[in-house]
Order: sequence, then C-alpha cells, then structure tokens
Amino acid sequence: MDKTPRHALIKKLQTSLPRGTPFDLAALGRIGVSAQLAAHYAQSGWLDRLGQGVYAFTGDTLSAHGALKLLQTRVAGLHVAGKSALTLQGVRHNLATRETLVLWGDPRFVLPVWFTARFPSRYVSAKLFGWQDGTLASKSLTTPPGVTDGLRVSVPERAVLELLYEVGTHQGLEEARNLFDGLRNLRQEVLGELLQCCTSVKTVRLFLTWARETKVVDVPALQQQFPMPVGSDKRWITRMKDGSLLSLKPHG
Repeated sequence: MDKTPRHALIKKLQTSLPRGTPFDLAALGRIGVSAQLAAHYAQSGWLDRLGQGVYAFTGDTLSAHGALKLLQTRVAGLHVAGKSALTLQGVRHNLATRETLVLWGDPRFVLPVWFTARFPSRYVSAKLFGWQDGTLASKSLTTPPGVTDGLRVSVPERAVLELLYEVGTHQGLEEARNLFDGLRNLRQEVLGELLQCCTSVKTVRLFLTWARETKVVDVPALQQQFPMPVGSDKRWITRMKDGSLLSLKPHG
C-alpha cells in the first residue's frame, strides 16, 4: 500500500489528474489511491462519485470530450459519429442549442447515466462496415483541430455514411439532405474504400443518388474503380418512420 501521507496524496491527486474530466479507479490506482480511499475522499467532499468506479473533482463542470475519452477506454471502437462528427468538422445546418451527441461503437453498450444526464446522447452499435482492410477502421477515424487530443471522430467520408444509415429511423431525410448539401472536398479514394465494404444497401444507394445530384464526387469514376454492394437491379423501397416512402435506384 502507498505510504504517502494522506494530505500529500490529496495534493498529488489534484496535480496529477485533469480538471473537468472524470477518472476511474485505474487512474486513481496509478497515483496510489485505492478504491476504499477514493470512497473516503468522496464522503469527505474531495471527490464526486459519478457512477460505479467513476469519480471527478467536487465542483468541476465536466466536458463532454473529456468524459468521452474515459468511455473510449471502456468501449471498443467508440467514436463521435454521423451528424455529430460532421458538426465537429464544420458541416452544420440549423444546429439545436443542445443537440443529441451521436456515438458509435463496436459492442452493444448502454451509455452510463452519469454521462447521458449531462450530455444528451445516443449510442449505435450497427455493423455498417465489413472491414476488409485491417487499417481502414482506424484510418477512417481522426481527431479534428480544436478537439480534445485523442478523441476519436469519424472522418467526413465515414460520418456521412453513418448519417445516411440512420435516415428513416433516428435521422430525418430533409436534415440529412441539407447536411449532405454542405459537404465539400470528400476524398474519393476513402469514400470508395468505405462504400465497397458497406453492409447497408440503402446507405450505398442513397449516397450514390445524392452524390449524382450534388456532384460532390464523380460517381461514374467511383463506381468504375470500386465495386459496391447495391443489391439487385430492382428499386429499393422502404417506408420511413414519418410514413413517407423512400425509393432508390440501384446505381443512384
């Protein structure tokens, strides 16, 4: 057990861990604070216990990005996705004052209450890509300028496909189209790699349809270079959550 005097340990705690960011028992353990001592500090008012094994400094206002970095250590593949990822990279359309944060990850997971109570958010674990290249999953995540170092965010090419996947369920068609219209400078090579391993025919067809209409990329060149899963030669038709029909041709 760490023999550091308790008052010195508190000082070490305050200087070693970042303010405005939650930390877990593993982080506390690295500076000599046991689970029992963390509970004592919470009872004494030095720490706030946010949830099972998660603490923050009393009185701190938590940042969403700092909280997400902690969750990233617990959930494989967790990243800011879809509309939220596009927003962080400058694609905006009539943003709500407190927009729901869209997060994607690999396993099924329920976001902890301490997080959702502070940051309205939802989590998606859909297998949108059947990764053929072992590096593409990580290569299509980035940390944009101005974002907390180490926070994983979908690159625009991946984010737009995540956005389109949710059209008709959690994402309205009109807003998705407005966001799509705001896209600029998409990298055709990255898009092609993502589209060819996309598991959702609807997503691929919707992207190709809107890309032809907006000319955001050269669709014929894209299709010539990359084989894409567009399904059968028949139209793809589905009824949306609002009752309207979405009809998509095979090649956009």
